[in-house]
Amino acid sequence: MADDLRAWLSKVEAKGELKRVDGADWNIEIGTVSVLHSKSEPCSALLFDNIKGYPAGHRVLTCSVTNLRRLELTLNLPETDSGMEVVRAMREKLSAWETTMHQFPCQVVKDGPILENVRSGKDVNLFELPIPKWHEEDGGRYLGTGDAIITRDPDSGEVNLGTYRIMVHDEKTTGLYISPGKHGRIHYEKYHALGKPCPVAMSFGHHPAFNRVAGMEVPPGSEYNFIGAVQGEPVKVIREEITGLPIPADSEIVVVGWCPPGKTKVEGPFGEWTGYYASKEREAPIVEVERIYFRNNPIILGAPPMRPPSDGSLFQVIKGSAVLWNALVKSNVPDVRGVWMSEVGLQQFVVVSIKQRYPGHVTQTGLLTCQNRPAAYHGRYVVVVDEDIDPSNIEHVMWALATRTDPEKDIDIVRRAWSTPLDTMIRKPTTAYFSSRGVIDACKPWEWISEFPRDIRTSDEWAAKVKDKWGSVLNLKGGRRIW
Repeated sequence: MADDLRAWLSKVEAKGELKRVDGADWNIEIGTVSVLHSKSEPCSALLFDNIKGYPAGHRVLTCSVTNLRRLELTLNLPETDSGMEVVRAMREKLSAWETTMHQFPCQVVKDGPILENVRSGKDVNLFELPIPKWHEEDGGRYLGTGDAIITRDPDSGEVNLGTYRIMVHDEKTTGLYISPGKHGRIHYEKYHALGKPCPVAMSFGHHPAFNRVAGMEVPPGSEYNFIGAVQGEPVKVIREEITGLPIPADSEIVVVGWCPPGKTKVEGPFGEWTGYYASKEREAPIVEVERIYFRNNPIILGAPPMRPPSDGSLFQVIKGSAVLWNALVKSNVPDVRGVWMSEVGLQQFVVVSIKQRYPGHVTQTGLLTCQNRPAAYHGRYVVVVDEDIDPSNIEHVMWALATRTDPEKDIDIVRRAWSTPLDTMIRKPTTAYFSSRGVIDACKPWEWISEFPRDIRTSDEWAAKVKDKWGSVLNLKGGRRIW
């Protein structure tokens, strides 16, 4: 049996990676604890219980995959302490998952833990759940942050899982904010064009892999298939009787209803992954809730966006870096040695390491990086460095930037590129979202690369020798080169 959220929590706790927090308030306090803890080292997963105003057992989980160990556990990746090694493993796994996902269609079952409690009609009350107000300036309580929103294309019948923000308006109504072009939005626009309400099922507690995969772009075929490939067996689903949508049998909480055409409510503002309230409040579609399913002692999976690092940022770094690296290889960029979407900005600050092979190799790499789909949306800077620089080490990257660039010669600008309403540098309102890209050549100049001053290095031999002799006294690290 594939792990559900509770099996995942048991493994995390066995590794000493879980902290329990009792007595926190859903109103801002859970969010603030999560923000402060996400900046700490080590950063454990946090399970909130005995939440103010709610019975014991109605819980909220945050900081689920904020370190490499829990991310590796979630995605069945090999254990390592190196970010770049995880990216390399992810590159291979992505290819394997994409190749085999068709072998894991979801398995329809008639029963599962999600059916332990059912609220319908007049008994529906979303506030029966300890929904947090995450940040002080948020426009309301957000049940959907670590969610998986399930919709179906009315034409093809293909089922999609997406990660969209879900604000609770009242006991029986939620918002449904989805950015333009996302599959869930395309689905409800198709239904609305036919004058029909769009059926929606929303899972708010599940194995963290559900939320992470729901936030990815996967090949044609449902995200359920992709999750099955990640977990090594099909996802069990129940055919929900009101909407007809397949819902995860092992989810903690599933809310179902209809997104009607022509009905909106003001949604937001909401603190987003950029660390800002950039998109402000706006009219957004709603979901009229018909039924709530939940397990005994349900757990909300929270992944509140905040200034990085945050719940989702490490996964975005590893996944985005692996996808972009594979894309560059497919674009015939030779000798890529590493790719890193830095957690300080994700796709807004991308570093690519190469072994220079010919004049123009750096420029080719930078331009193809900034316009390749994984980094094209809401990008800002691409920095290309030599193979001796670890792109995941921001200090080493900034050292290369400071010592191997001439601003007059080594910064190119790409104008009128793809942006988003979340872009903090676009003054609203506007009718079009364009932004520019800075492409920085932080490599040694090709024309005189052999003459470039030698950098100071500690050999592997001397590092190991000194560490063995003095390490226990001085807490020395090293024994190998930069990466």
